[in-house]
Amino acid sequence: MTAAELKKWLDTDESLSVGQKDGGESVGHASGRRIVEILETRKPDLTENDVQHMAKVVGYVHRHLAQTPGKDDLEHSRWRYSLMNWGHDPLK
Repeated sequence: MTAAELKKWLDTDESLSVGQKDGGESVGHASGRRIVEILETRKPDLTENDVQHMAKVVGYVHRHLAQTPGKDDLEHSRWRYSLMNWGHDPLK
């Protein structure tokens, strides 16, 4: 997803409805906000922490894609919504 697509997604009720919450915002939603910041950062200005976070994102997306649910309604599934919080739309 582009930074603009992700930013728009994170403002939806669907985005807020999924994920493991630590008292407030879900881990994936917070990660999505961080991904937007990283995507909007010039490459030379990225930090080691940014690189580490994106490695965590790639790992999450790979693990989650392996858990694809049945083909019933992927478009409106919590599985897809969770992946989108992490910056990946599996239907694209």
